[in-house]
Amino acid sequence: MFVKKIENRAFVCLLLALLLAAGMGLFLVRYLLQGGSWASAAFNRHLYNSQGQLTAGTVLDRDGDVLSSAENGERTYYDSEVVRKATLHAVGDLQGNIGAGALNAFADKLTGWNLFNGAFGADRGGELTLAIDARYNYEGYQALNGHAGTVAVYNYQTGEVLCMVSAPSYDPLNVPEDIETNGRWKGAYVNRFLSSVFTPGSVYKTVTLAAALENLPGLEDRTWDCAGSVQIGEETIICSGVHGEQDIAAAFANSCNAAFAEIAVELGAETLRKYTEQAGLTSSYRLDGLASAKGSFDWNLTGGRLGWAGVGQDKDLVNPCALMVYMGAIANGGRAAEPRLVLKTKSGLGIPSLPRWPRKTGVLISRDTAGALAELMAGNVEKTYGKDRFPNMDLCAKSGTAEVGEGLAPHAWFAGFLRNEDAPYAFVALVEHGGGGSSVAGNVAAKTLDVIVNGYTK
Repeated sequence: MFVKKIENRAFVCLLLALLLAAGMGLFLVRYLLQGGSWASAAFNRHLYNSQGQLTAGTVLDRDGDVLSSAENGERTYYDSEVVRKATLHAVGDLQGNIGAGALNAFADKLTGWNLFNGAFGADRGGELTLAIDARYNYEGYQALNGHAGTVAVYNYQTGEVLCMVSAPSYDPLNVPEDIETNGRWKGAYVNRFLSSVFTPGSVYKTVTLAAALENLPGLEDRTWDCAGSVQIGEETIICSGVHGEQDIAAAFANSCNAAFAEIAVELGAETLRKYTEQAGLTSSYRLDGLASAKGSFDWNLTGGRLGWAGVGQDKDLVNPCALMVYMGAIANGGRAAEPRLVLKTKSGLGIPSLPRWPRKTGVLISRDTAGALAELMAGNVEKTYGKDRFPNMDLCAKSGTAEVGEGLAPHAWFAGFLRNEDAPYAFVALVEHGGGGSSVAGNVAAKTLDVIVNGYTK
C-alpha cells in the first residue's frame, strides 16, 4: 500500500512536471513569435505617455528625413503640414487609429526590442527607415488635389515602395474635430492602397487580354466591330464610343467594352477565373507583416454579366497593391519583387539590420504573354494617352473608368510601369469618383512619376 501511494504521487509529480515543461515551451514559442508585440503594447507606460503616444523610436524616409520622432516624452512629426498629411498612412497617427501606420504596426522596432534585452524605451529607441520618399509622397498627395484615392509607386526589381499615398488624409498634429461625423473624412483612417478594394473598370482588361493572347488562336488577325454597344443575352454592353472595325491592338487602345465583353464570353468564366487568380488579384501580399486586402470576383456568370465582368465591372473588386504588383510582373517577364515598406532598421543598441534580398512572387503571367502585353500597353500610351505627358519615360499603361452606381461619378484608374533601365517602377493611381481614367488618374500618375524620374525643376 505504501509503495503504491508513492508510485501514485510520483506519477502526479511527473504529470505536473510535464505540464510545466509544456507550458514553458508554449510560452517560449509565443515569446519568440509575439514578444515584440507584448513589449510594445500600449499598456507599457515606460513606452507610452498618458495620451497613449509612443515615446520611443524614430521613423525616417529613405533619404533620412525624420518623419516622426520622440522628444521629451512627446511625439513629433515633420515640420511641413502637407508632408505630414502625405505620409500619414505610412507613419501613423498619435491615437493609433491608423493600424497600418509604422507607429502601430512596427512599434516593436521603434522601441528597440530584441529577445535578450526587451524594449529599451524612450532613452534608447530604435530607428525605422521606410522605403518611401517624403518628396514623392508630397507630390502624389498634391496631385490627388483633395480627392479620395491612392497613388503608389514601387521598384518591381527590389520591392521597395517609393510612394504610398492614401486620401483623405489629415494633419496628425491637428486632428479635425468633426473627423468622426463629417463625410469629408470618410475612410480617413484606412490605407486605401493596402486595405481597400474597388471596382477596377478597364484596368482589368489587362487580365482579359492576357487570357485571350494565350487561348484564342489567331487573335492578332481578327477584328471586332463596335457600334457603341453590343447585346449579349439580356445585357446591353455600353461602350465609351463608336469605334467601328478594329483589331485587338486598337480595341485595347480604345478600351472597347463591346470587343472585350465578346472576348470574355468567348473565353468563358473558368478561363477568366484562372487568369485572375494567377495574376494575384485574389491574393494578399504581406508588406513586412502588413497584409493587403484580397480582391474578389463572382464567376458564376454567363452571357452579358460575364461580358461585364470581363471589362472590369459587375462584381469585380481589386486591391490597388495587388494590381500594382501585377503591373510589375508584366514589366519583369512574369514575376516581380513582393512589395516592402521597411528599408532598414537600427536597434536600441545601434546595431543595423542585415541586408535583405528581394522576395519574388510566383509566375503571375507567362514571359511571352508579358512581353506581348507590354507592347500593347506601350501602344496605349502612343495612340491614346499621349507620350508627351510622360517625359523621359518608356511607359506602358492602362486606364480605367469604373462605373460604381447610378448617379455617382465613376472611379478613375491608371496603372502600368516604366521600362527605363534605371527606373524599374510599377505604379497605380486611383481617384474615387474622379471621372475619366486617363485624364484624371493619368494626370495623378504623370505628376508623381515626373518628380521620381526627372526630379524637381522648380
